Amino acid sequence: MPALWTASEKLVLASTSATRLALLVSAGLSVETQNSNVDERLVEDAARSEKLDPPALAARLAAEKALAVSLRNPQRIVLGADQVLACGEKVFHKVADREAAKLQLQALSGKTHALHSAGALAIGGKVVESFVAIATLAMRPLSPEAIDLYLELAGPGVLHSVGVYHYEGLGVHLFDKVEGDHSTILGLPLLPLLSALRRLGCVSL
Repeated sequence: MPALWTASEKLVLASTSATRLALLVSAGLSVETQNSNVDERLVEDAARSEKLDPPALAARLAAEKALAVSLRNPQRIVLGADQVLACGEKVFHKVADREAAKLQLQALSGKTHALHSAGALAIGGKVVESFVAIATLAMRPLSPEAIDLYLELAGPGVLHSVGVYHYEGLGVHLFDKVEGDHSTILGLPLLPLLSALRRLGCVSL
């Protein structure tokens, strides 16, 4: 039986994200995960002095994660990924508790925001491929009661999402209009990733 993944060793995903892992597996890639242990807030603080825009910030975060794991696995192909949510001039982050989640959804309610999803491939401690894709999501106006109901139904898992919603689940109810690839919304743009892997000769299709 022909193999889709042609590299000698599995792709290393520099993340413990179950969603990103599921996307890679669904595309038929041979993959394992390792935690990058990168402090995202420290990277953001350093990038702030450079006045990086959201797509550049997402790319920086993805690259730092890929490099951190690549230095531990110099012979492997390592994928780092990250996502930045921007609404107007404001960049949003993951929240710590339900009250903060409620405030974030109130801030996004009735507005259109952008998800900047980036990926970086590193080999031997060097980034060899980098890409960013953008999706725009128009959240419908939400009443306080609707926000409370959503958070109750969705459970604490939404705290792991930068937008405090799981678009692939109940979060789809929060939106009027979405533009962009589904995998970009989930935090790993598959089409540019697969193009990059083909350039590196890692996939046969």
